[in-house]
Amino acid sequence: MIGPVAFVLFGLAVLLTGGLWIGISLFSVGVLSLEFFRPSMRVDRFLANDFWSSATAVELVTLPLFILMGEILFHTRLSSALFSGLAPWTNRLPGRLLHVNVIGCTLFAAVSGSSAATLATVGRITLKELLARGYNRSLAMGSLAGAGTLGFLIPPSIPMIVYGVLADVSILDMFAAGIGPGLALAAGYMIYLAIRTTITPSMVPAREESIPWGVRIRALGELWPIVFLIVAVIGSMYAGWASVTEAAAIGVLGALLIALMHRTLTLATLKASLFGAVRTCSMIALIILGALFLSKGMAALGVPRQVAGFIDSLGLSPYELILLLLVFYLALGCVLDGLSAIVMTLPVTLPLAIAAGFDPIWFGVFLVITIEMAQVTPPVGFNLFIIKGFTGDSLGRIAQASLPFLLIMVALVGVIAAFPELVTWLPRTIK
Repeated sequence: MIGPVAFVLFGLAVLLTGGLWIGISLFSVGVLSLEFFRPSMRVDRFLANDFWSSATAVELVTLPLFILMGEILFHTRLSSALFSGLAPWTNRLPGRLLHVNVIGCTLFAAVSGSSAATLATVGRITLKELLARGYNRSLAMGSLAGAGTLGFLIPPSIPMIVYGVLADVSILDMFAAGIGPGLALAAGYMIYLAIRTTITPSMVPAREESIPWGVRIRALGELWPIVFLIVAVIGSMYAGWASVTEAAAIGVLGALLIALMHRTLTLATLKASLFGAVRTCSMIALIILGALFLSKGMAALGVPRQVAGFIDSLGLSPYELILLLLVFYLALGCVLDGLSAIVMTLPVTLPLAIAAGFDPIWFGVFLVITIEMAQVTPPVGFNLFIIKGFTGDSLGRIAQASLPFLLIMVALVGVIAAFPELVTWLPRTIK
């Protein structure tokens, strides 16, 4: 008789490769596996109870607010303001305006929570400007694809909110844990750009004239809206003035004020922002509900116990386990979006990581970095599709341009494995 593990894997493979929506695929496999292996269970009652308890989790209120904030900001002039404010300050660095991709994405990530929103907002201005000025096409695309992933790691992060709900850990602790690795990843990107353009100077155009300090100081005025929003959202949380959900509401209000200041707050843009938020929230909610139901169904069938027993029989050390999971998530990211990969596998992988001695907060950051990698791996890397929309280049060429930045993310996993305090120090400090 076919085992539950094989049944679940085969069912997911058939439905997902057949093009069925991810959330519906998860529901279907969960229902079929319970009906097949536990025919005495009232699956309809189990499903209804699961839906209600999952959909009414208070922490999930945070999601639509941060998503709406990002949608509103997408329709402002924030992207052009970022470029104007940062360009004079990066002009003398090795790699010059290429650093605007990284710094701009880092700043926008701190008010977005979404990799796709960060990339789309920053990239629609920076990529056009860089290519028009003669910067190397491959390096411009690759740096933007890599930097766009910072929207997942730097708080407020939508995947961190989802992980916090599923793993029952503090979302505020997850946000704090992402700051150090996020800044380290941004620094790694900038160091690579500096080294690469120093070795191959032809990748950047001829050096422009020095920009006076007066011009640089005035350019900083373009950045005050996003700095204000970062301080309002992140500062209110860590100062203890607002909960994560209340800070998200503050972020929406701040985004509306910025849109009003930029004179982009119209009925049309507000409607587009609301509908965009509804579409994104609906997609995420369907995936979360489907994955939660499947995970509880797998638990009822003993699937996590069987998989954990198999991996335990391999006799892996903790770091060998992390290496195995890294390879596993890299492979999974080639066929699934990162958020779906996390919610589908967490019931199995989280207990394994905890049993191996890893902190659940650390493991959450590790997972977020792995789904960042999924953003730039074909054939379903979302960042690759966004850049393809900007440039018209093939996915293969964009993926090749993104490869060095993918390797930097892999290196970051090694760094946080060797120095876990980079992740765990700040959450412990703010308590």
